[in-house]
Amino acid sequence: MAQYNITIDSELLHQLFLSDSKDSGVSKLLESVLNQVLQAQATEQLRAEAYERTEERRGYRNGTYPHRLTTRVGSLVLRVPRLRNGKFSTELFSRYQRSEQAFILALMEMVVNGVSTRKVSEITEELCGVRISKSLVSELCRRLDPVIEAWRDRSLKDKEYPFLIVDALVIRVREENRVLHRSMLICVGVNREGIREVLGFVVGDSESEESWGDFFGWLKDRGLRGVDLVVSDDHKGLVKALRRNFQGSSWQRCQTHFIRNILSASPKGLQGELKTRIQAILHAPDMGTARMLLMRVLEEYEEKAPKAMRILEEGFDDAVAILSLPEKYRKRLRTTNSVERLNEEIRRRERVIRIFPSRESAVRLLGAVLLEIDNKWAGGRKYLDMDEYYEYLSQQQSRSSPKIYCL
Repeated sequence: MAQYNITIDSELLHQLFLSDSKDSGVSKLLESVLNQVLQAQATEQLRAEAYERTEERRGYRNGTYPHRLTTRVGSLVLRVPRLRNGKFSTELFSRYQRSEQAFILALMEMVVNGVSTRKVSEITEELCGVRISKSLVSELCRRLDPVIEAWRDRSLKDKEYPFLIVDALVIRVREENRVLHRSMLICVGVNREGIREVLGFVVGDSESEESWGDFFGWLKDRGLRGVDLVVSDDHKGLVKALRRNFQGSSWQRCQTHFIRNILSASPKGLQGELKTRIQAILHAPDMGTARMLLMRVLEEYEEKAPKAMRILEEGFDDAVAILSLPEKYRKRLRTTNSVERLNEEIRRRERVIRIFPSRESAVRLLGAVLLEIDNKWAGGRKYLDMDEYYEYLSQQQSRSSPKIYCL
Protein backbone atom coordinates (compact mmCIF):
# COMPACT_ATOMS: atom_id res chain seq x y z
CA MET A 1 0.00 0.00 0.00
CA ALA A 2 1.39 3.38 -0.98
CA GLN A 3 2.33 5.82 1.77
CA TYR A 4 2.20 9.60 1.37
CA ASN A 5 3.72 12.46 3.35
CA ILE A 6 0.89 14.89 4.15
CA THR A 7 1.40 18.42 5.47
CA ILE A 8 -1.32 20.29 7.36
CA ASP A 9 -1.50 24.04 7.50
CA SER A 10 -1.53 25.35 11.09
CA GLU A 11 -4.44 27.68 10.33
CA LEU A 12 -6.44 24.76 8.95
CA LEU A 13 -5.64 22.68 12.01
CA HIS A 14 -6.72 25.55 14.28
CA GLN A 15 -10.03 25.85 12.41
CA LEU A 16 -10.66 22.16 12.98
CA PHE A 17 -11.00 22.73 16.71
CA LEU A 18 -13.21 25.78 16.60
CA SER A 19 -16.66 24.81 17.90
CA ASP A 20 -18.52 27.08 15.50
CA SER A 21 -16.82 25.81 12.35
CA LYS A 22 -16.05 22.18 13.19
CA ASP A 23 -17.81 20.68 10.15
CA SER A 24 -16.21 23.21 7.81
CA GLY A 25 -12.81 22.44 9.31
CA VAL A 26 -13.17 18.69 8.71
CA SER A 27 -14.27 19.38 5.13
CA LYS A 28 -11.27 21.62 4.44
CA LEU A 29 -8.89 19.17 6.10
CA LEU A 30 -10.15 16.26 3.98
CA GLU A 31 -9.97 18.40 0.86
CA SER A 32 -6.35 19.33 1.59
CA VAL A 33 -5.35 15.73 2.27
CA LEU A 34 -6.97 14.35 -0.88
CA ASN A 35 -5.44 17.05 -3.08
CA GLN A 36 -1.99 16.19 -1.72
CA VAL A 37 -2.68 12.51 -2.41
CA LEU A 38 -3.57 13.31 -6.01
CA GLN A 39 -0.35 15.29 -6.48
CA ALA A 40 1.66 12.46 -4.92
CA GLN A 41 0.05 9.95 -7.28
CA ALA A 42 0.94 12.16 -10.24
CA THR A 43 4.55 12.22 -9.05
CA GLU A 44 4.54 8.40 -8.82
CA GLN A 45 3.25 8.00 -12.35
CA LEU A 46 5.64 10.56 -13.83
CA ARG A 47 8.53 9.38 -11.65
CA ALA A 48 9.43 13.02 -11.04
CA GLU A 49 8.39 15.96 -8.88
CA ALA A 50 7.12 19.14 -10.45
CA TYR A 51 9.97 20.89 -12.38
CA GLU A 52 12.34 18.05 -11.46
CA ARG A 53 14.74 16.90 -14.18
CA THR A 54 15.51 13.20 -14.19
CA GLU A 55 16.22 10.49 -16.74
CA GLU A 56 13.36 8.39 -15.30
CA ARG A 57 10.69 11.01 -16.02
CA ARG A 58 7.81 9.57 -18.09
CA GLY A 59 5.94 12.74 -18.93
CA TYR A 60 4.97 16.23 -17.84
CA ARG A 61 2.21 17.90 -15.85
CA ASN A 62 -0.32 20.01 -17.67
CA GLY A 63 -2.14 21.82 -14.88
CA THR A 64 -5.23 20.56 -13.05
CA TYR A 65 -9.02 20.49 -13.44
CA PRO A 66 -11.61 20.76 -10.66
CA HIS A 67 -13.63 17.73 -9.59
CA ARG A 68 -16.42 18.19 -7.05
CA LEU A 69 -17.29 15.45 -4.55
CA THR A 70 -20.27 15.54 -2.21
CA THR A 71 -19.38 13.73 1.01
CA ARG A 72 -20.79 13.33 4.50
CA VAL A 73 -18.64 16.23 5.70
CA GLY A 74 -19.54 18.60 2.89
CA SER A 75 -18.66 19.40 -0.69
CA LEU A 76 -15.01 19.01 -1.66
CA VAL A 77 -13.30 20.57 -4.67
CA LEU A 78 -10.38 18.42 -5.77
CA ARG A 79 -7.67 19.54 -8.16
CA VAL A 80 -7.09 16.55 -10.40
CA PRO A 81 -3.70 16.61 -12.21
CA ARG A 82 -3.62 16.71 -16.00
CA LEU A 83 -0.73 14.99 -17.80
CA ARG A 84 0.33 15.83 -21.31
CA ASN A 85 0.11 12.19 -22.32
CA GLY A 86 -3.40 12.08 -20.82
CA LYS A 87 -2.72 8.93 -18.80
CA PHE A 88 -3.21 10.06 -15.19
CA SER A 89 -5.24 7.50 -13.23
CA THR A 90 -6.25 7.19 -9.61
CA GLU A 91 -8.13 4.65 -7.53
CA LEU A 92 -9.35 7.44 -5.28
CA PHE A 93 -12.52 8.08 -7.25
CA SER A 94 -13.33 4.40 -7.78
CA ARG A 95 -13.08 3.87 -4.03
CA TYR A 96 -15.23 6.91 -3.42
CA GLN A 97 -17.74 5.75 -6.04
CA ARG A 98 -18.55 2.72 -3.91
CA SER A 99 -19.43 5.03 -1.05
CA GLU A 100 -21.14 7.46 -3.39
CA GLN A 101 -23.15 4.63 -4.95
CA ALA A 102 -24.42 3.60 -1.51
CA PHE A 103 -25.36 7.23 -0.89
CA ILE A 104 -27.20 7.47 -4.22
CA LEU A 105 -29.02 4.20 -3.59
CA ALA A 106 -30.13 5.58 -0.23
CA LEU A 107 -31.50 8.69 -1.96
CA MET A 108 -33.38 6.61 -4.52
CA GLU A 109 -34.75 4.34 -1.81
CA MET A 110 -36.08 7.36 0.07
CA VAL A 111 -37.96 8.52 -3.03
CA VAL A 112 -39.32 5.04 -3.75
CA ASN A 113 -40.49 4.72 -0.15
CA GLY A 114 -42.53 7.87 -0.37
CA VAL A 115 -40.20 10.75 0.58
CA SER A 116 -40.68 13.77 -1.67
CA THR A 117 -37.75 15.06 -3.74
CA ARG A 118 -37.97 18.36 -1.85
CA LYS A 119 -37.58 16.57 1.49
CA VAL A 120 -34.69 14.47 0.15
CA SER A 121 -32.98 17.70 -0.88
CA GLU A 122 -33.36 19.04 2.67
CA ILE A 123 -32.04 15.80 4.19
CA THR A 124 -28.89 15.86 2.05
CA GLU A 125 -28.23 19.41 3.22
CA GLU A 126 -28.43 18.26 6.83
CA LEU A 127 -26.16 15.26 6.21
CA CYS A 128 -23.61 16.72 3.81
CA GLY A 129 -23.89 20.47 4.16
CA VAL A 130 -24.88 20.68 0.49
CA ARG A 131 -28.41 20.90 -0.87
CA ILE A 132 -28.89 18.51 -3.76
CA SER A 133 -31.46 19.98 -6.11
CA LYS A 134 -34.80 18.29 -6.74
CA SER A 135 -33.90 17.97 -10.41
CA LEU A 136 -30.68 16.14 -9.48
CA VAL A 137 -32.62 13.74 -7.22
CA SER A 138 -34.96 13.05 -10.13
CA GLU A 139 -31.98 12.54 -12.42
CA LEU A 140 -30.47 10.03 -9.99
CA CYS A 141 -33.76 8.14 -9.88
CA ARG A 142 -33.57 7.73 -13.66
CA ARG A 143 -30.89 5.14 -12.96
CA LEU A 144 -33.76 2.87 -11.98
CA ASP A 145 -35.10 2.88 -15.54
CA PRO A 146 -33.05 -0.03 -16.98
CA VAL A 147 -33.86 -2.23 -13.98
CA ILE A 148 -37.57 -1.50 -14.12
CA GLU A 149 -37.78 -1.88 -17.90
CA ALA A 150 -35.97 -5.23 -17.79
CA TRP A 151 -38.44 -6.47 -15.17
CA ARG A 152 -41.51 -5.09 -16.98
CA ASP A 153 -40.49 -6.69 -20.28
CA ARG A 154 -39.38 -10.05 -18.85
CA SER A 155 -40.53 -13.18 -20.63
CA LEU A 156 -43.53 -15.05 -19.21
CA LYS A 157 -43.07 -18.12 -21.44
CA ASP A 158 -41.57 -20.39 -18.78
CA LYS A 159 -44.72 -20.54 -16.64
CA GLU A 160 -48.46 -20.84 -16.90
CA TYR A 161 -50.77 -18.48 -15.01
CA PRO A 162 -54.19 -20.10 -14.38
CA PHE A 163 -55.53 -17.12 -12.42
CA LEU A 164 -55.32 -13.42 -13.28
CA ILE A 165 -56.52 -10.45 -11.23
CA VAL A 166 -56.65 -7.15 -13.10
CA ASP A 167 -57.42 -3.66 -11.86
CA ALA A 168 -56.88 0.00 -12.69
CA LEU A 169 -56.04 3.17 -10.78
CA VAL A 170 -56.43 6.76 -11.89
CA ILE A 171 -53.37 8.96 -11.36
CA ARG A 172 -52.60 12.57 -12.32
CA VAL A 173 -49.79 13.28 -14.77
CA ARG A 174 -48.50 16.58 -16.14
CA GLU A 175 -48.41 16.48 -19.92
CA GLU A 176 -48.25 19.32 -22.44
CA ASN A 177 -48.43 21.89 -19.63
CA ARG A 178 -51.69 20.39 -18.37
CA VAL A 179 -52.59 18.04 -15.52
CA LEU A 180 -54.34 15.03 -17.01
CA HIS A 181 -55.95 11.96 -15.48
CA ARG A 182 -54.28 8.76 -16.66
CA SER A 183 -55.15 5.12 -15.98
CA MET A 184 -52.62 2.73 -14.50
CA LEU A 185 -53.54 -0.79 -15.63
CA ILE A 186 -52.21 -3.63 -13.45
CA CYS A 187 -52.25 -7.41 -13.89
CA VAL A 188 -51.40 -9.86 -11.10
CA GLY A 189 -51.10 -13.57 -11.90
CA VAL A 190 -50.98 -16.74 -9.83
CA ASN A 191 -48.63 -19.26 -11.44
CA ARG A 192 -48.75 -23.08 -11.38
CA GLU A 193 -46.74 -23.12 -8.15
CA GLY A 194 -49.31 -20.90 -6.42
CA ILE A 195 -47.02 -17.83 -6.24
CA ARG A 196 -48.38 -14.39 -7.06
CA GLU A 197 -46.51 -12.24 -9.56
CA VAL A 198 -47.01 -8.71 -10.84
CA LEU A 199 -47.12 -9.65 -14.52
CA GLY A 200 -47.22 -6.14 -15.86
CA PHE A 201 -48.48 -2.58 -15.69
CA VAL A 202 -48.84 0.35 -18.04
CA VAL A 203 -49.81 4.00 -17.67
CA GLY A 204 -52.41 4.49 -20.40
CA ASP A 205 -54.71 7.22 -21.60
CA SER A 206 -57.90 5.59 -20.34
CA GLU A 207 -59.66 2.36 -19.38
CA SER A 208 -61.11 1.91 -22.84
CA GLU A 209 -61.49 -1.42 -24.57
CA GLU A 210 -58.60 -0.43 -26.84
CA SER A 211 -56.29 0.38 -23.90
CA TRP A 212 -57.09 -2.88 -22.11
CA GLY A 213 -56.80 -4.80 -25.39
CA ASP A 214 -53.32 -3.37 -26.04
CA PHE A 215 -52.33 -4.22 -22.46
CA PHE A 216 -53.49 -7.84 -22.72
CA GLY A 217 -51.90 -8.16 -26.15
CA TRP A 218 -48.58 -6.99 -24.68
CA LEU A 219 -48.82 -9.61 -21.91
CA LYS A 220 -49.56 -12.36 -24.45
CA ASP A 221 -46.67 -11.23 -26.66
CA ARG A 222 -44.41 -11.75 -23.65
CA GLY A 223 -45.68 -15.32 -23.34
CA LEU A 224 -48.70 -15.20 -21.00
CA ARG A 225 -50.59 -18.50 -21.33
CA GLY A 226 -52.62 -21.10 -19.47
CA VAL A 227 -55.23 -18.59 -18.20
CA ASP A 228 -58.33 -20.29 -16.75
CA LEU A 229 -59.99 -17.53 -14.67
CA VAL A 230 -59.76 -13.73 -14.75
CA VAL A 231 -61.04 -11.60 -11.85
CA SER A 232 -61.94 -7.95 -12.39
CA ASP A 233 -64.63 -5.35 -11.88
CA ASP A 234 -67.44 -4.75 -14.39
CA HIS A 235 -65.89 -1.94 -16.41
CA LYS A 236 -67.38 -2.33 -19.88
CA GLY A 237 -64.17 -1.72 -21.84
CA LEU A 238 -62.26 -4.12 -19.62
CA VAL A 239 -64.84 -6.91 -19.92
CA LYS A 240 -64.98 -6.62 -23.73
CA ALA A 241 -61.19 -6.75 -23.95
CA LEU A 242 -61.09 -9.80 -21.65
CA ARG A 243 -63.60 -11.71 -23.75
CA ARG A 244 -61.71 -10.88 -26.92
CA ASN A 245 -58.24 -11.75 -25.60
CA PHE A 246 -58.97 -14.69 -23.28
CA GLN A 247 -61.55 -16.76 -25.10
CA GLY A 248 -62.16 -20.05 -23.32
CA SER A 249 -61.34 -18.53 -19.90
CA SER A 250 -63.93 -17.79 -17.22
CA TRP A 251 -64.57 -14.27 -15.98
CA GLN A 252 -65.24 -13.71 -12.29
CA ARG A 253 -66.88 -10.37 -11.58
CA CYS A 254 -65.49 -8.87 -8.38
CA GLN A 255 -68.11 -9.58 -5.72
CA THR A 256 -67.16 -6.55 -3.64
CA HIS A 257 -67.90 -4.22 -6.56
CA PHE A 258 -70.99 -6.25 -7.45
CA ILE A 259 -72.50 -5.84 -3.97
CA ARG A 260 -71.63 -2.14 -4.02
CA ASN A 261 -73.41 -1.68 -7.37
CA ILE A 262 -76.55 -3.42 -6.09
CA LEU A 263 -76.70 -1.48 -2.82
CA SER A 264 -76.18 1.87 -4.55
CA ALA A 265 -79.38 1.15 -6.49
CA SER A 266 -81.32 0.06 -3.36
CA PRO A 267 -83.42 2.17 -0.97
CA LYS A 268 -81.34 3.07 2.11
CA GLY A 269 -83.72 1.31 4.45
CA LEU A 270 -83.19 -2.02 2.67
CA GLN A 271 -79.42 -1.90 2.20
CA GLY A 272 -78.51 -3.69 5.44
CA GLU A 273 -80.78 -6.71 4.96
CA LEU A 274 -80.10 -6.89 1.22
CA LYS A 275 -76.35 -7.01 1.80
CA THR A 276 -76.77 -10.03 4.11
CA ARG A 277 -79.04 -11.82 1.62
CA ILE A 278 -76.74 -11.16 -1.34
CA GLN A 279 -73.68 -12.35 0.56
CA ALA A 280 -75.53 -15.60 1.31
CA ILE A 281 -76.07 -16.09 -2.42
CA LEU A 282 -72.46 -15.39 -3.33
CA HIS A 283 -71.07 -17.60 -0.55
CA ALA A 284 -73.35 -20.54 -1.34
CA PRO A 285 -71.66 -23.97 -1.35
CA ASP A 286 -72.71 -24.77 -4.94
CA MET A 287 -74.39 -23.30 -8.00
CA GLY A 288 -77.75 -24.97 -7.30
CA THR A 289 -78.01 -23.48 -3.83
CA ALA A 290 -76.92 -20.06 -5.09
CA ARG A 291 -79.61 -20.05 -7.78
CA MET A 292 -82.30 -21.13 -5.30
CA LEU A 293 -81.36 -18.28 -2.93
CA LEU A 294 -81.30 -15.87 -5.89
CA MET A 295 -84.87 -16.72 -6.86
CA ARG A 296 -86.07 -16.14 -3.30
CA VAL A 297 -84.42 -12.71 -3.10
CA LEU A 298 -85.74 -11.67 -6.52
CA GLU A 299 -89.26 -12.70 -5.57
CA GLU A 300 -89.15 -10.91 -2.20
CA TYR A 301 -87.55 -7.62 -3.33
CA GLU A 302 -88.70 -7.28 -6.93
CA GLU A 303 -91.22 -4.60 -6.07
CA LYS A 304 -89.29 -3.02 -3.18
CA ALA A 305 -86.02 -2.53 -5.08
CA PRO A 306 -86.64 -3.20 -8.80
CA LYS A 307 -83.46 -1.52 -10.09
CA ALA A 308 -81.26 -3.38 -7.61
CA MET A 309 -82.90 -6.70 -8.47
CA ARG A 310 -82.29 -6.12 -12.16
CA ILE A 311 -78.56 -5.60 -11.48
CA LEU A 312 -78.50 -8.72 -9.29
CA GLU A 313 -80.20 -10.92 -11.85
CA GLU A 314 -78.18 -9.69 -14.82
CA GLY A 315 -74.85 -10.01 -13.02
CA PHE A 316 -75.51 -13.25 -11.14
CA ASP A 317 -73.80 -15.72 -13.49
CA ASP A 318 -70.59 -13.67 -13.75
CA ALA A 319 -70.48 -13.02 -9.99
CA VAL A 320 -70.70 -16.74 -9.07
CA ALA A 321 -68.34 -18.13 -11.74
CA ILE A 322 -65.98 -18.95 -8.87
CA LEU A 323 -68.41 -21.63 -7.61
CA SER A 324 -67.18 -23.92 -10.38
CA LEU A 325 -63.80 -24.17 -8.57
CA PRO A 326 -63.04 -26.15 -5.38
CA GLU A 327 -64.07 -24.29 -2.24
CA LYS A 328 -60.52 -23.57 -1.00
CA TYR A 329 -59.87 -21.28 -3.99
CA ARG A 330 -63.02 -19.19 -3.75
CA LYS A 331 -62.15 -16.83 -0.92
CA ARG A 332 -59.07 -15.36 -2.59
CA LEU A 333 -60.42 -15.33 -6.13
CA ARG A 334 -63.94 -13.99 -5.61
CA THR A 335 -62.79 -10.34 -5.52
CA THR A 336 -59.96 -8.05 -6.62
CA ASN A 337 -59.13 -7.41 -2.94
CA SER A 338 -55.82 -9.24 -3.30
CA VAL A 339 -54.42 -6.26 -5.21
CA GLU A 340 -55.50 -3.81 -2.49
CA ARG A 341 -52.01 -3.90 -0.99
CA LEU A 342 -50.65 -2.76 -4.33
CA ASN A 343 -53.23 -0.02 -4.49
CA GLU A 344 -52.41 1.16 -0.95
CA GLU A 345 -48.70 1.35 -1.69
CA ILE A 346 -49.27 3.21 -4.93
CA ARG A 347 -51.68 5.65 -3.29
CA ARG A 348 -49.21 6.28 -0.48
CA ARG A 349 -46.56 7.37 -2.98
CA GLU A 350 -49.08 9.30 -5.02
CA ARG A 351 -50.17 11.36 -2.00
CA VAL A 352 -46.57 12.54 -1.59
CA ILE A 353 -46.07 13.40 -5.25
CA ARG A 354 -49.67 14.47 -5.98
CA ILE A 355 -48.96 15.12 -9.67
CA PHE A 356 -46.36 13.13 -11.57
CA PRO A 357 -44.18 15.45 -13.68
CA SER A 358 -44.34 13.04 -16.64
CA ARG A 359 -45.63 9.63 -17.64
CA GLU A 360 -42.06 8.31 -17.49
CA SER A 361 -41.68 9.41 -13.86
CA ALA A 362 -44.93 7.60 -12.97
CA VAL A 363 -43.68 4.40 -14.59
CA ARG A 364 -40.33 4.79 -12.83
CA LEU A 365 -41.62 5.34 -9.31
CA LEU A 366 -44.65 3.07 -9.37
CA GLY A 367 -42.63 0.42 -11.20
CA ALA A 368 -40.07 0.46 -8.38
CA VAL A 369 -42.88 -0.02 -5.86
CA LEU A 370 -44.39 -2.94 -7.78
CA LEU A 371 -40.98 -4.53 -8.38
CA GLU A 372 -40.27 -4.46 -4.65
CA ILE A 373 -43.63 -6.09 -3.86
CA ASP A 374 -43.12 -8.68 -6.59
CA ASN A 375 -39.76 -9.64 -5.08
CA LYS A 376 -41.38 -10.07 -1.66
CA TRP A 377 -44.04 -12.33 -3.13
CA ALA A 378 -41.42 -14.44 -4.90
CA GLY A 379 -39.55 -15.03 -1.65
CA GLY A 380 -42.61 -15.50 0.55
CA ARG A 381 -45.27 -18.11 1.15
CA LYS A 382 -47.46 -19.56 -1.56
CA TYR A 383 -50.62 -17.59 -2.19
CA LEU A 384 -52.53 -20.74 -3.16
CA ASP A 385 -51.88 -24.46 -2.88
CA MET A 386 -52.48 -25.60 -6.46
CA ASP A 387 -52.52 -29.40 -5.96
CA GLU A 388 -56.27 -29.63 -5.46
CA TYR A 389 -56.89 -27.37 -8.44
CA TYR A 390 -54.99 -29.60 -10.86
CA GLU A 391 -56.62 -32.69 -9.39
CA TYR A 392 -59.97 -30.98 -10.03
CA LEU A 393 -58.97 -30.23 -13.64
CA SER A 394 -57.95 -33.83 -14.17
CA GLN A 395 -61.33 -35.04 -12.93
CA GLN A 396 -63.15 -32.56 -15.19
CA GLN A 397 -61.22 -33.74 -18.22
CA SER A 398 -61.86 -37.42 -17.48
CA ARG A 399 -65.60 -36.74 -17.19
CA SER A 400 -65.75 -34.83 -20.45
CA SER A 401 -63.66 -37.32 -22.48
CA PRO A 402 -65.76 -39.53 -24.79
CA LYS A 403 -66.37 -43.10 -23.72
CA ILE A 404 -65.98 -45.94 -26.25
CA TYR A 405 -68.14 -49.01 -25.80
CA CYS A 406 -67.28 -52.33 -27.40
CA LEU A 407 -70.11 -54.53 -28.62
